[in-house]
Amino acid sequence: MRYDLVVFDNDGVLVDSEPLANTILAGYLTELGHPTSYEDSLRDYMGAAIHRVHDLIGERTGQRLPADFDETLHARTFEGFERELEPVDGVTDVLKRLVAAGVPYCLASSGSHERIRVGHRKTGLDAWFRDENIFSAEDVGRGKPAPDLFLHAAARMGIAPERCVVVEDSRLGVQAAVAAGMDVYGFTAMTPEEKLAGATGFFGRMDELPAILGL
Repeated sequence: MRYDLVVFDNDGVLVDSEPLANTILAGYLTELGHPTSYEDSLRDYMGAAIHRVHDLIGERTGQRLPADFDETLHARTFEGFERELEPVDGVTDVLKRLVAAGVPYCLASSGSHERIRVGHRKTGLDAWFRDENIFSAEDVGRGKPAPDLFLHAAARMGIAPERCVVVEDSRLGVQAAVAAGMDVYGFTAMTPEEKLAGATGFFGRMDELPAILGL
């Protein structure tokens, strides 16, 4: 094993939530008078914490989103998760391989702890992740693309950043991992390689990841 800690992004890497979540976000912003397509949402918000939505809408329009925006968006997203969320194909096999090899792993997500837990209960990934290896942008001052979340996760897990590898599927996440001084492999199932510039390498199916990690 080349690394001492594997750090997974959550949305799009562990749970197949990006299509659903970005459809809901685009629809809600459009409903509020900020026309946003699904493609717009993927480009601007995929991999980001919710404060980025407020920041970009404010910068572009000079307007503020409603005070209950976060609460409403979370409720709609969680309802969608409960209906149809699935784990990313092959990810449980990767987790089994890590456990069998005794390699520590964790997740570091731009989503809230509640969002992570809702998705994991629905997909069965709660069997693989506990409070001690779940880290959220809520835990730090700045979300991705800042390195803070990944550095926080490494520190809490007791591993030096240069001994960590990140598994990411978003441009902002790759930027954050690079800024943290970590190797990062871009998962291209939804995001083409050219949008994950700076990644150490790329893979398109989860069954390719064990070989990359040296398992």
